[in-house]
Amino acid sequence: MRLKLEPDLQHDPHTAASNMRDNTTSSTAHSRRLSSELGSTIAAPAALGGESIDEDILLLEEELRNSAEPQVPETSGKEKIVISQECELITLMTRVKGRLDLTTNQIIFTEMGAIRDDGQRHDFKFPLSQLRELHLRKFNLRRSALEMFLVDQTSYFLNFTTKTRNKIFTKILSLQPPNILDLSKPIGVVNPKNEAEVRSKFESFEDPSGLIPKFHYGTHYSNSAGVLHYLIRVEPFTSLHIELQSGRFDVADRQFHSIPQTWKLLMDNPNDVKELIPEFFYFPEFLKNMNNFDLGILQTTKERVDDVMLPPWAKSAEDFIAIHRRALESEYVSQNLHHWIDLIFGYKQKGPKAVEALNVFYYCSYEGAVDLDKITNSVEREAVEGMINNFGQTPSQLLKEPHPKRLTQDDLTMKLLKLELKKPDLTLILDRVNCINCELATDKDPVIYLSTPRSPPRSFLQSSPDMLISVTKSGILGCHSWMSFDKEKGFLLEIDATTSNLKNRKRLVGPFHPSVNLNSNLFAVSIDGKYLYAGGIWDNSVRIFNMARGKVVASAIHHFDVVTCLALDSCGSYLVTGSKDCTCIIWSISNGTSTGTTIVSNLQPNTAALNQNLAGNVVGSANVVHLTNNLTPKPVHTLYGHDNSVSCVSIMTELDVVVSGSLDGTVNMYTIKEGQFVRTINPIGCTGVNIEISFITQSYQGHVAFSAFDDTSHSVHVFSINGVSLGSKYVSGRVTGLTTSTDHLVVSDDAGDLTMSRLYGLKPIFDIPLHIPTQTIVATGGGTHLLAPLRDGSLAVIGIMQPIAYKKHAVMMV
Repeated sequence: MRLKLEPDLQHDPHTAASNMRDNTTSSTAHSRRLSSELGSTIAAPAALGGESIDEDILLLEEELRNSAEPQVPETSGKEKIVISQECELITLMTRVKGRLDLTTNQIIFTEMGAIRDDGQRHDFKFPLSQLRELHLRKFNLRRSALEMFLVDQTSYFLNFTTKTRNKIFTKILSLQPPNILDLSKPIGVVNPKNEAEVRSKFESFEDPSGLIPKFHYGTHYSNSAGVLHYLIRVEPFTSLHIELQSGRFDVADRQFHSIPQTWKLLMDNPNDVKELIPEFFYFPEFLKNMNNFDLGILQTTKERVDDVMLPPWAKSAEDFIAIHRRALESEYVSQNLHHWIDLIFGYKQKGPKAVEALNVFYYCSYEGAVDLDKITNSVEREAVEGMINNFGQTPSQLLKEPHPKRLTQDDLTMKLLKLELKKPDLTLILDRVNCINCELATDKDPVIYLSTPRSPPRSFLQSSPDMLISVTKSGILGCHSWMSFDKEKGFLLEIDATTSNLKNRKRLVGPFHPSVNLNSNLFAVSIDGKYLYAGGIWDNSVRIFNMARGKVVASAIHHFDVVTCLALDSCGSYLVTGSKDCTCIIWSISNGTSTGTTIVSNLQPNTAALNQNLAGNVVGSANVVHLTNNLTPKPVHTLYGHDNSVSCVSIMTELDVVVSGSLDGTVNMYTIKEGQFVRTINPIGCTGVNIEISFITQSYQGHVAFSAFDDTSHSVHVFSINGVSLGSKYVSGRVTGLTTSTDHLVVSDDAGDLTMSRLYGLKPIFDIPLHIPTQTIVATGGGTHLLAPLRDGSLAVIGIMQPIAYKKHAVMMV
């Protein structure tokens, strides 16, 4: 899923394509446009697949059984090639021959062709630690491909032979933890109207050669031409559309220009069965002509085609996407989703049930219908491959029985509350949300930072509590145990007893700079809960503390002034820091492993910053200013653009985005990979000379939320990743924390109020008056609880409690 638009420094408005379209009348003989209907004129392949479509699955299972023990990547720095194989990199329009090398630490693809005139190549490499998902795929109806998804949403589609594909797959699995699952599902549905015409077409069709079976539809619901039809306004799909149309734009009346008109055509024409693409649920920019392409003039109304016309119930493209996304999660869709699964992946995909359901497509789109390896005629094989590529491919049939109906909302609620299912997301059952206060610290030394629950290293079968890391106002470090599931109390919290023991408690070594007040923006915890990253140190460094002992284990200096804020990504790959020197720095982190992100940095150590500090390396001493080892973060990019101290930062590696807020009243957005400045966002409605940004956060849906205040007011704002305002509102008190939970924004303030609003529009849907000022706000994994440390030293735990007689919640001291 790609949300972020990127600037094209060599933008092509495709004026020539527009001119060619306007100068073309009836000369379409040489157009490469796909036919809207496949007839019986296409020659049948010389041979049909005679092998079982499950044979390669059996081969894969055998390969997995025979595979060696999992190989642990070497940490000695020596890298070995595990397997090397020739393959094809499949891009949108080309097949690039190359070689894939799988090493103990990396996956490397090298293009084998000659260097092109423009010097560009399709080479790539990435560390195995960045591989998030690995999927078995089909290419030209053959189970011979792999698709790889990285944590930053980059994907690569590689084609092998079937046996080679399986071998590569098992080798990667042997080098990765066993958590790679195929979670993607193609989207498609059949238009059920015009049944009489469709049935008549099926019954009356007869192929003179007797090789082509009957079918209801000569087009397919998901193919490349359909994708280009919808995404014509966004590059690179604009250029691909022009290439498909022989160097010109298609005529305006055939382009995607109106959602109501598209709906009407789909309902009236049984031959047009295009399905919605995923962008209809998350990417409003594809509905806008942001590149100002000349898409032509409609013949009937003489209107110029520009932005897509929306339904009357949508005020904007963003409004359409938000409503459409909510409709996808509606009860009506939930109660009918199993019918769609039966048609696309289930027992109605093939055979008599498919005929009965009017769900039969042209035979070449089905897996197992064509065996390309048995077609010896190169011309015929090329024609069949082109047809499969352009026409569309039906997914593999996964089910032979009807898919069970999804639970209703009421049934789901009861099962969640009875603990028959996983712990529920609190946003699903807001009327069951309660708040319980637990003693965590004292009113003289309240907690000012609380991490999200972190899972310590453990085996697959081992079950143990998560860790909850806290830092108090005086720098006392706590490592508590947390479980979001408990049958009696709803959750389990075990307080670190050392926090109240004067002899054994762990205090963060500083000293912190006297101008810095400790707050939640100064700390971050590694994804395994082993290390705490801290800013605000007097020597301008970032320090890494070992959680077990509370001692400094590494430090790094690259800023010229005190670090005022920092944040870690959810992948454990990058750290970003902000400073009084008005800059941000992106750091690569490894946490002591050798499989971290491979980076290329042109930055040199900040010798000026180092020389102004004392030398030393005694761990735990206040005079330690620089301790370098494999835990030390490595600077990748320095980010400029603010005129005052940076007050808050956020990083999302999956979206390749860093955002920073400053005391100059602006929010800047940058890319992670290139360190490129993207845009500046200004809070709406803030006036006066002194405007400051206090907190900032991002959602996985591409929202950027931040709080601001001026001389007279406090406010909260939400923008899209592409800089579009999605909502702003004033709040009663000073904001003390922001976090996102699914599609919602949670705001805490010093008035003791905790408010949950929709990210789009900031419409409030839930409010809890805590009556005590909050220090920060944290959402647990899965959205099961909200945790709010209060100024009186207690911790407010907000979540769905079980429908039992409530008892006073006991907190265990360990």
